[in-house]
Amino acid sequence: MLDFSLPALYQVPSGGNLSDLVHQNAERHPEVAVLSRKVDGQWQELTAAQFLVEVHAAAKGLIAAGVEPGDRVGVMSRTRYEWTLLDFAIWTAGAVTVPVYETSSAEQVEWILGDSGAVAVFTETEAHSAVVAEVRERLPELRHTWQIEGPALAALTESGREVADTTVAERRSVATADSLATIVYTSGTTGRPKGCQLTHGNFLAECGNVVERLAPLFRTGESSVLLFLPLAHVFARIVEIAPAMAPIKLGHVSDVRDVTTELATFKPTLILGVPRVFEKVYNTARAKAQADGKGKIFDKASDTAIAYSRALDAGGAGLLLKLKHAVFDKLVYSKLRAALGGRATHAISGGAPLGERLGHFYRGIGFTVLEGYGLTETCAATAFNPWDKPKIGSVGQPVPGASVRIAEDGEVFFKGPHVFTGYWNNPQATADTLKDGWIATGDLGSLDDEGYLTITGRKKEIIVTAGGKNVAPAVIEDRIRAHALVGEVMVVGDRKPFVACLITVDEDFFPKWKELHRKPAEATVADLREDPDLLAALQSAVDDGNAAVSHAEAVKKFRLLDTVFSEESGHLTPSLKLKRNVVLKDFAADVEAIYRK
Repeated sequence: MLDFSLPALYQVPSGGNLSDLVHQNAERHPEVAVLSRKVDGQWQELTAAQFLVEVHAAAKGLIAAGVEPGDRVGVMSRTRYEWTLLDFAIWTAGAVTVPVYETSSAEQVEWILGDSGAVAVFTETEAHSAVVAEVRERLPELRHTWQIEGPALAALTESGREVADTTVAERRSVATADSLATIVYTSGTTGRPKGCQLTHGNFLAECGNVVERLAPLFRTGESSVLLFLPLAHVFARIVEIAPAMAPIKLGHVSDVRDVTTELATFKPTLILGVPRVFEKVYNTARAKAQADGKGKIFDKASDTAIAYSRALDAGGAGLLLKLKHAVFDKLVYSKLRAALGGRATHAISGGAPLGERLGHFYRGIGFTVLEGYGLTETCAATAFNPWDKPKIGSVGQPVPGASVRIAEDGEVFFKGPHVFTGYWNNPQATADTLKDGWIATGDLGSLDDEGYLTITGRKKEIIVTAGGKNVAPAVIEDRIRAHALVGEVMVVGDRKPFVACLITVDEDFFPKWKELHRKPAEATVADLREDPDLLAALQSAVDDGNAAVSHAEAVKKFRLLDTVFSEESGHLTPSLKLKRNVVLKDFAADVEAIYRK
C-alpha cells in the first residue's frame, strides 16, 4: 500500500462560508473587475463592488419569498452570468444550491428536485419551466419557480427591496465551513443519480489550495478565465468559485459552439476545460492545414512540438530542435495560441484523460495543459499538475492538504478537507464509499516517487477476455478517441476471444473529412460504412491506440456504427461519460457481429 500527502497551503476559517468571498472582494478590491457578461453582444465588466450589490438584491428577494436557511433551491440553466449570481445569492440567503442539467428530462428533474426537497427552482427558458410544470404536482415542497429569461428576476429583486441589510448579514452568517453548500447529483452511468453533499468548507479548501498552488495563474487585476462548462457539473463550479478566491475576472459562454469565437473576444489568460475541447482545437487546425495544402507542414510542426516538450523533461532541447521549433513557432504555433485567445499560457484539463501525446503537443507550442483528476465526491480536482513542474501523462499530485493512497489491488483512495460528507438521503451508499474518511474512487492507478498519480483504468470497467487477460479499456479508448474522425469509442471483449471496439464518427469533423477525401457532401455514415478510405482512417486511429497497449490488450477488430452516442440518445451522461451497460444493450447485435466474422 502506497501513500502520499502534501501540506495544506490554505486553512479554511471555521466560521467562514462561500458568501464571504463576494464581501471580501468588495471590501479589498472594490474597483477590480471580477466578472464580465455579454450585453448587446459586447463584454461588460462588473467590479467587485457592483457584483456585491447584485448578489444582495437577489438574496433579499429570496428571503422575502420565504426561503429559509438550509432550504434547497434548484438552478436549471445553461452556463451564464445569472447562474453565478444566483449561486452566491442563494448562499448569501443561507440556502443550499441544487444544480440541474438544462438537458435533464422531466423524470430526472422530478427526481432531483423531489429527492433534495427543493422549495424553489430557477429555470432559464420557457422550455425548462414547462419541464418543471409537467412534474410540479408531484413536488409538494416546491413553492416557487422563477425564470431567468423574462421578468421574474427583476420581480424577485423588487420584492426584496424592503428586506434590511442587517437581515442579509444575519442570514449569510448562519452557515459555517461545515454547513451544506450544494447537493450535486452525479450524472450516473447506472441507476438513479446520487446527491453528493458538498460543504462550504469543501469548496474553500479545494479552491483555496488550488489558487495558492497555482498563484502565478491567478493574478488579481491581470488574470481572467472563460467558463464554458455546464455549471451543473462540479468542475465548472470550481471554475466559478476559484476566480472569486483570488479574485480574477470570470466570463461565461452558454453555447460550447461559440467557444472559439468568444476566446478571441474575451482573451482569457487561463483556460479550464475538458480534453475534448483541446482535441477539437488540434483536429480543426490540422484539418484546415490539410484543406489549404499545408498538412505536411502542420504534421512536421506537431512532431517538433512533441519532441521539444519531451526534451524539456530530459535536460532541454538541442540546437537543431530549437531552430526547428523557432521556425514553426512563427508558422504554426503562434496561430494556434491566437485561436485560444492569444494571452493564455496555461490550461487546466479535467473530466477525462488528456493523453500524453496531446499534452506534449500543447506544451511544445507554448501552451501548457495542466491535467488534473477528481470526482464529484472530491469537489472536482483531488489531484492536479503544478504549474512549475508538470509531468505530462500523469494527473499530478494531490491537492495540498490531501492524501492519496494506492491499495493492494491498485484502487486509488483519497482523504482530505475537500472530500464530501456523504450522499443525501443515502447512508448505505455513503458507507460503501467512505471508509474512515478515505473515499474509494473506483479507479486504478500508480504513484511515482514524487507523488504524481497516473490513472490506469476503472476498476468496474475491467474487461476479462475468454483467455483470462485483464484489460483496462480507458487507456486504448482515450488514444483512439483523440483521432479527429472518431466521435466515441467503446472497447468490448468481456468473456470473448479477443478485444474489439465500437466506433462512431465525429459529426462535426465528418463533413470536412468528406471534402478532403472527395466524398459526396450528402453521403451519410451509413452510406460510407464500407468505404475503404473511411475504414482505413478509422483503422489508423485503432492502430495508434494499439501502440499504447500490449498485444493481448490490442483491438483486433472494430465495428463502425452509423449513429452518435449522446446524452439525448441515452448513451452518455451529462458529463460525457459512456453508459457502457446501455451501449452494450442497444448495440448487442453489433457486438455479436464482430465475433461472428
